[in-house]
Amino acid sequence: MIHSFLLNGYNIVVDVYSGAVHVLDDIAFAAVDYMQKYEENQVLKLLSQEYNHEEAEEALKEIKALTEEGLLFSQDPYGDYYKTNNQPNIVKALCLHMAHDCNLRCEYCFASTGDFGGSRALMPFEVAAKAIDLILAKSGNRKNLEVDFFGGEPLLNFGVIKKVMVYAGEREKEFGKNIRFTLTTNATIMSDEIKQFINENIYNMVLSIDGRQEVNDKVRYRVDKSGTYSEILPTIKDIAESRNQTNYYVRGTFTRYNLDFAEDVIHLADQGFKQISIEPVVAGEDKEYALRNEDVETICREYEKLAREYITRHKEGKGFDFFHFEMDLSNGPCVAKRVKGCGAGDEYLAITPEGDIYPCHQFAGNEDFRLGNVSDSSINDDMRLDFRNTNIFTKEKCKECWCKFYCSGGCTANAWQFNGDISVPYELGCVLQKKRVECALMIKAVLYDIML
Repeated sequence: MIHSFLLNGYNIVVDVYSGAVHVLDDIAFAAVDYMQKYEENQVLKLLSQEYNHEEAEEALKEIKALTEEGLLFSQDPYGDYYKTNNQPNIVKALCLHMAHDCNLRCEYCFASTGDFGGSRALMPFEVAAKAIDLILAKSGNRKNLEVDFFGGEPLLNFGVIKKVMVYAGEREKEFGKNIRFTLTTNATIMSDEIKQFINENIYNMVLSIDGRQEVNDKVRYRVDKSGTYSEILPTIKDIAESRNQTNYYVRGTFTRYNLDFAEDVIHLADQGFKQISIEPVVAGEDKEYALRNEDVETICREYEKLAREYITRHKEGKGFDFFHFEMDLSNGPCVAKRVKGCGAGDEYLAITPEGDIYPCHQFAGNEDFRLGNVSDSSINDDMRLDFRNTNIFTKEKCKECWCKFYCSGGCTANAWQFNGDISVPYELGCVLQKKRVECALMIKAVLYDIML
């Protein structure tokens, strides 16, 4: 399977199954296109009508050599393997909902401004401890585990976070495990005490801000509708510096209100942040802020604009990392992750303050997807198996998609929200993901000189 595209003056060809990426001159680029449609003799004839005959022969020779090396027109090496379920039954990551409550009322919040459609509550220590027991008991031979403190706003429950981390530190030693913690926060109730504790104990942080003040304050506001930008900006800048600009992301959401979201990424970079993620909002078209199909062309142009600025700043020594442009072509995700994605509902689970278990944080509160409760470590294995057996080879729309090994089939929660089926990807999300991957590959071509 081949994907060819032209971006920023570069002819890029992706060989999907080998993972090889090629930047080609015009004649080789045309040759690859023709070879997907015609026999070799016809390809040479067509090329010779446009280019010098000897150059056409040389281009074909190079492409044939790459094909023989398995770097072009390679065959699918994974499909048969993933037709059968031979993966171990383990849990390696948890999302602990420390607070189904929040001190903000963000307009686009998927969690119904923090309560996930239910009553506002904080997770008791006893529930958090049982969640830690669950992941330790069900992680099999997996040594390194991950736990994310999530909300709502998890720092509303900071006392329990500290207590459960002490408990986890004691218990992981008994099992010979290592738990790495992350925390997602709006940073509005950050203090020096909390910052010090986090920097000493939390591996990674996600700090919520949407970009420019007018953009952020339009959708990220308090109960009284007052904005948060002027308060949180100095706080999260201080946190980023205190962590030496590593092991954190400032994470925002763009909506239909700011389709020029590249300006928000650039604004955050200008504020000194080196780790930036701005995600497209996911919402039904009944919402005023929701992205629509007619916005796609504008959004794709914005990603291309951002990619060019990203390149310029890196060349000038003022670079930053943008989450969706980060790509490792030589040591990327393992095959299992590329095929199955985040592992939601199988290796990755979410725990509510009541101890209920869900496939991920976005399913929390949907009783149709309640897997069990940590009180007795019960998990609905049949439902879990449905998630485990869902991958890019079982999703009809993914089978013939060039981007499948980069997106891993997309988000199952978004698939369910828009299509009522975890096997049918969210189409708008697919389109935007493909553009981001193309931009990331082009950036590699420019900054890391992968041209043949």
